[in-house]
Amino acid sequence: MSRASELQSLLAEGKRIEDELVAFRRDLHQYPELSMEESETAAKVAERLTALGYRVKTGVGGHGVVAELEGAAPGPTIALRADMDALPIQEETGLPYASRRPGVMHACGHDAHTAILLGAARILLGQRDKLAGRVRFIFQSAEEINEGAQRMIDEGVLEGVDEIYGLHNLPTLAAGKVATRYGSLMGSVDRFAVTVEGKGGHGAIPDQSVDPVVAASAIVTGLQTAVSREVSPFEPVVVTVGSFRAGDTYNVIPQRAELTGTVRTFSPAVQRTMRERIERLVGQIAAAYRCSVSVDYMELTPVLVSDEACVAHTEQAVDQLIGRENRTEAAPTLAGEDFALYLRHVPGCFFWLGSGPRENAERAYGLHHPKFQINEECLPLGASLLAAVAVTRLSGA
Repeated sequence: MSRASELQSLLAEGKRIEDELVAFRRDLHQYPELSMEESETAAKVAERLTALGYRVKTGVGGHGVVAELEGAAPGPTIALRADMDALPIQEETGLPYASRRPGVMHACGHDAHTAILLGAARILLGQRDKLAGRVRFIFQSAEEINEGAQRMIDEGVLEGVDEIYGLHNLPTLAAGKVATRYGSLMGSVDRFAVTVEGKGGHGAIPDQSVDPVVAASAIVTGLQTAVSREVSPFEPVVVTVGSFRAGDTYNVIPQRAELTGTVRTFSPAVQRTMRERIERLVGQIAAAYRCSVSVDYMELTPVLVSDEACVAHTEQAVDQLIGRENRTEAAPTLAGEDFALYLRHVPGCFFWLGSGPRENAERAYGLHHPKFQINEECLPLGASLLAAVAVTRLSGA
């Protein structure tokens, strides 16, 4: 059988199990679980893997699940990863299988990722005799809070792994398409929390108080100079304050104000300098308003940069499976992904799987939107693609 015929058989196998993948994904969609709470999801994954004959390890880095397929001959170990957690969003899709848990939704498609990786595990069972090496399946918790990958790494999930591959659905890319990129694909993710302490008092007598609201407001606007006046305009950086909390009533100057925000960039060098900039600006602005301040700055994930050889291998598998005309170059985004932490340790590739409507996908609701939906045609294709990446890598192609 030719290489093309072998890969087409993977595509056919994915199509054959499509109904099963859709049903599993819809079950997860109805019962989403937040980061570090994915016990039911993990149990369902472990049950399916066990039924397929895999030896399963649970509770890895929280609720992570790991299984491994050993090929017929020795060789490298390739890891395939999916995330499992949902978001604190109230679903507004109106779908018959919409979330049954108020305020929790699979608005990023991790239910689809989980179903896809399970599908790949099933497809690859039939390819065991052709594999020279191992495939490790990593079902990760807590991606949305950028904790799951590091927890799993700390517990040895990458031990013996030579390369790692993963995908993320993209609703603004039509199902049946794939997007890859050399260089920076996704931005680094830093988080900061600022507490400004003043002196509370009556709103009518501000001169007898030290107003933390005014100071915090100046900090919000002043933080933008960390980008506009201290970083080259050729280096994309975003500083966003996402929450601002102070006081409980209209006529009282509060004792404190609290801000939280995020910093994103494509440059590892810039990421390393942003902590100092934020802390310096916040401290100096607060002092100008006679307030004290504390800053808690956390570097969560690095810039996501796939290994060039692994990108080339992924592209080859994609082209052989669905045709070069269905692969496009991905645009970079400052959204973050803790898959980047795996790439700090081993080479790999992360790519986009189209999950949008066949027509006008660019108009679809995006990730993290309460009306986000997935075109379920992407499920069997995603499973076949991950299987194809492993098969072509472990068969010497």
